[in-house]
Amino acid sequence: MSETTAARTLPRTGEVPLTARLRGLVSNPWARPRGLAVWTWAYMAWSILPIVFAVLMSFNSGRSTVAFQGFSVYWWIDDPDTAVFTNPDYRAAVVQSLKLAGGDMLIATPIGVALALGLARWRGRGSGSANFLMLFPLVTPEIVMGAALLLVFSNLYDSISLGTPAQLLGHVTFSISYVVIVVRGRLFAIGREYEEAARDLGASPIGALRRVLLPLLGPAIFASAMIVFAISIDDFVISTFLVGGQESNTIPILIYNQARGGPRPSLNGVASLMLFGSMLAIALALMVQRRFNRREATGRSAVQDFARFEI
Repeated sequence: MSETTAARTLPRTGEVPLTARLRGLVSNPWARPRGLAVWTWAYMAWSILPIVFAVLMSFNSGRSTVAFQGFSVYWWIDDPDTAVFTNPDYRAAVVQSLKLAGGDMLIATPIGVALALGLARWRGRGSGSANFLMLFPLVTPEIVMGAALLLVFSNLYDSISLGTPAQLLGHVTFSISYVVIVVRGRLFAIGREYEEAARDLGASPIGALRRVLLPLLGPAIFASAMIVFAISIDDFVISTFLVGGQESNTIPILIYNQARGGPRPSLNGVASLMLFGSMLAIALALMVQRRFNRREATGRSAVQDFARFEI
């Protein structure tokens, strides 16, 4: 054997043989982050691909929801009876979902902000129990809450009719906790230094709250409002328990009712609208939060540069 051939058969210096690498991967698959990356991408594909396929089927030229037969917007605008924008049931469900989500956002957000401020500033007997009770809707199964709300509105508060009023109050009931969690997290991150500094400079408690604390809480308030909107427009269980008739059907209820009788591509289009609405709300919340963090980092670096200049 020549020296050149022998050099080719020998492993290079520092190179691990393939058998050793396979043996190490089997014995300890988490030794390197490659296994974590593979599992992460596999999970993302498993969870996202069905959604992408459902959205794609809404643009199918044929009636099938399992075989793509060509790109078309027929099931969105062209079909006179079942298209997304021509079917009256679809339009009513979209309007009802937007109405509930918008009303929930406008009512639950200020109440949640006020509760977050009160719970963060409350010191004394009963504060721990109040904090626990505020988180209770998050740990309560949604079907239990839906059944309880149905009994309350049917027997105790019978002046509130089932349908839009009961659905809106039900959404507000479970959405407030999300606002409290987001805003309280921001409150703990800010601390009380800014508010106390404003008070030392002569601001009243209301003035310190309005001019200092609320602007600092702005991104958290906006993010919590967008989260409430996304959760409300996606709710199915509580909306189903409190539905009052055909006119109070939301998008999830409509999808559930029609999917059992043979889905059409137009139904995928309605589901896509709900998906786009939720994604837009979350994207806006992330954009506002990222922009605020960038401005906060810029301001902090400017203060540090000024301090170094003074020294």
